[in-house]
Amino acid sequence: MNRFLHTQSPARIIAAGFALAILLGSVLLILPCSVQDGVDLQYIDALYTSTSAVCVTGLIAVDAGDTFTPLGQFFLAMLIQVGGLGVTAVGAGIIVAMGRKVDMKARSLIREAMNLDSGKGVILFVKSIFVTTVIFELTGAALSFLVFVQDYPPLHAAGISLFHSVAAFNNSGFDILGNFQNLIPYRDDVLLNLVTCGLIFFGGIGFLVIREMWSKRLHWKKFSMHAKVVLSMSLILIVVGTLLLKATEDVTWLGALFHSVSARTAGFSTYPLGNFSNAGLLVLTALMFVGASPGSTGGGIKTSTFLVLIKGIKSAATNQSEKAFRYAIPTTAFRKAAVITLLAAAVVVGGTWIFVVLEPDVTLMQALFEVTSAFGTVGLSTGITPDLGVGAKVLSILIMYIGRLGPLTVASLWYFTRGERVRYPEGNIAIG
Repeated sequence: MNRFLHTQSPARIIAAGFALAILLGSVLLILPCSVQDGVDLQYIDALYTSTSAVCVTGLIAVDAGDTFTPLGQFFLAMLIQVGGLGVTAVGAGIIVAMGRKVDMKARSLIREAMNLDSGKGVILFVKSIFVTTVIFELTGAALSFLVFVQDYPPLHAAGISLFHSVAAFNNSGFDILGNFQNLIPYRDDVLLNLVTCGLIFFGGIGFLVIREMWSKRLHWKKFSMHAKVVLSMSLILIVVGTLLLKATEDVTWLGALFHSVSARTAGFSTYPLGNFSNAGLLVLTALMFVGASPGSTGGGIKTSTFLVLIKGIKSAATNQSEKAFRYAIPTTAFRKAAVITLLAAAVVVGGTWIFVVLEPDVTLMQALFEVTSAFGTVGLSTGITPDLGVGAKVLSILIMYIGRLGPLTVASLWYFTRGERVRYPEGNIAIG
């Protein structure tokens, strides 16, 4: 087994790890002890829920609060936690906790999964991930408890608060309030809205940026180019999204802000999205497609990819070099960003076409929204998810899996050759 693992690329091992976690999760969720009495849970729905949890999405075929027992909800929270941290990081954390050494292959896997530049300090980084996660989730749970305890008994409120905090920090829009209501009853609660937005934001900027913000004491000039790109693009998208949603929908400023933040891969909602206009849904779709940042718990093409695309287009139009924050952008960055975006668009467009073929009663906007939500591992929905057929659910499962791994990673799984043996002369081709 070890010999087989050492012959596989990090991308394939990571992909296999997520697949195994999803399958194991589906088995745990369908156990009699995980399902409430009188509820008939089909395996496809257990598999769908497990995939949505491990891929930190939040799309639901069955309501978690009405379907699962406290033990089942605990399993669901653990799947969200594993999916958010990453299978490799969790595995490495367990190895470190057992006092065993992490070999070079495992370090390579962690570096690949977390988008690290090198393997130096990987174990220290994994430890910092777990500490950071505990601090944010416990703080979020404590603040959320102040809200939920007003409507639920203390012990029940504590369970809801901890689950909500885990889901929010890991950018997964699950809730256990029941009746498919998400956070709609708390649309006007400023504390819960802001706490949830804060957890989503920090979970979405990535552990590297969080560590840098802490170590450099929020000193902007000392931040790396990556941190500046992530923070600036995240804030710009939040502000622009808030303004556009307020302009198109009958929501409060708090509601517009919440959905602008949540659409960046979290999936919580305080207003029924089925009542949103096509203009509002299109704004959310664009935000979901861009998504969070590299090395975070979120999906999408990533904020840094979006910035590099903009800079690359500007460079081509003005014939100037690509630069940002007094740094030159690597020449290969635009090519990689363009490939990722093209592959992502192909998944979304192709998935939408298959979706409307499988579900002819669904409108094109609903299908595009659902597929983009699955790809961006967001979890927002116009309300059509529970009524989907088996074919559409299987399609969503596949798209969520691709979205969590990344389209470029999935494409590289089938690459077997080690290098080119023949080089050809350059030809001429007209572009534009």
